[in-house]
Amino acid sequence: MTMTDAHAGRKGRARSGLWGPALANLGLGVPAMVPFYLAWWLLTEYMPMDCGLAESTNCNYETLENGFFFSILLVATGLLTLTQVIVIDVFLPLRHRRRLAAWLGSAVLIPVPFVVCVALASLV
Repeated sequence: MTMTDAHAGRKGRARSGLWGPALANLGLGVPAMVPFYLAWWLLTEYMPMDCGLAESTNCNYETLENGFFFSILLVATGLLTLTQVIVIDVFLPLRHRRRLAAWLGSAVLIPVPFVVCVALASLV
């Protein structure tokens, strides 16, 4: 085995070592769609209302009633999702002596399933 063969072997392993963190974080993105949707709903439906004004023309009382329930659900599912991310992207790689940078760097893929669903829903 020459020096170039050993270098090529290490380079191949480094590339294949990124598939695990990427797929794990894409998998985390599937249940994370719930808190992402709840946050999206609160920002797009609940926040723009002006129910506190005397002459409120943009007030949907059903949305106003659901706001508290959606907020509680967002906190609960958000904490559960954050716990999953910390366990899978921090604790498990440290325990198995894997590169933490690869796992934390691929955490940006978590919102991808939600973004894809929103994009597909806007096409319909």
